[in-house]
Amino acid sequence: MAALAEIKYLGNLKSECTHLASKTKLITDAPVDNRGEGSSFSGTDLCAASLGVCAITIMGIYAREHDVDITDARVEVIKTMQSDPRRIKAVDLIVHMPAKGYTDKQKKSLMRAADTCPVRLTLSGVEQSVTFNWAE
Repeated sequence: MAALAEIKYLGNLKSECTHLASKTKLITDAPVDNRGEGSSFSGTDLCAASLGVCAITIMGIYAREHDVDITDARVEVIKTMQSDPRRIKAVDLIVHMPAKGYTDKQKKSLMRAADTCPVRLTLSGVEQSVTFNWAE
């Protein structure tokens, strides 16, 4: 199986992560509450953010297959940490949908899509909530 990413430690709690297929790079840093500068995403930030990315991507797949426009939808990600052991306790998503006259059926289908994303299912041991705000 081919590698997905390569991570290089840069020193001072920073790393460079390269997506091998696209060569896209991102820099990570430890969070301020764990000896870092908080200058970029931490590992747990990326984990929590991946839930939002996955949810909106699965919504996008549904939208494309059903000719529904979700352009300009956005997701806020709220991460809550716990200590002893230090880990993600909860991830809350707030999905802001643009005013595009969605039908009740489309709303239900988009909410169901967000609930079935693979990251949500993978993080089943983490408390999760998804709230939708529908602009009118």
